[in-house]
Amino acid sequence: MKTAFPTFIAQHNKDFLVYVPDMDIYTEGSSFINAIEMARDAIAMKGLSLLDNNMEIPVPSDSTAAISKTKADADEDFDYSEGILTYIDVDFAAYKARHDNRMVRRNVTLPAWLNYEAEKANLNVSKFLQEALKEKFSH
Repeated sequence: MKTAFPTFIAQHNKDFLVYVPDMDIYTEGSSFINAIEMARDAIAMKGLSLLDNNMEIPVPSDSTAAISKTKADADEDFDYSEGILTYIDVDFAAYKARHDNRMVRRNVTLPAWLNYEAEKANLNVSKFLQEALKEKFSH
């Protein structure tokens, strides 16, 4: 499921502070680009956590509602609504697939001679297959 959430990014001193009102997320980055990356990661992690707990991911609000919510949540220390309003896109399924490092047992059939050569070379076939598959599917 791919969606985009309204997000405020405001520079404060050398940091770029981030607020995602629909997810009630605060994070920060060392640059504007890093702040976007941090926001995307935080949104994805929170969304997957909600799904894991059988809760729904909030529907992204429009810019007017996001500004209104941000102004309502503002405290005397910092007003995120004075920052840049942008939309951060997140593909929850792709994020989960990339970060799901659970091991899955698979049976592999090899010709006997190939198995013999792998054993003779003291090659970890499982690790070799993982590396080959990662190389094949890396973007």
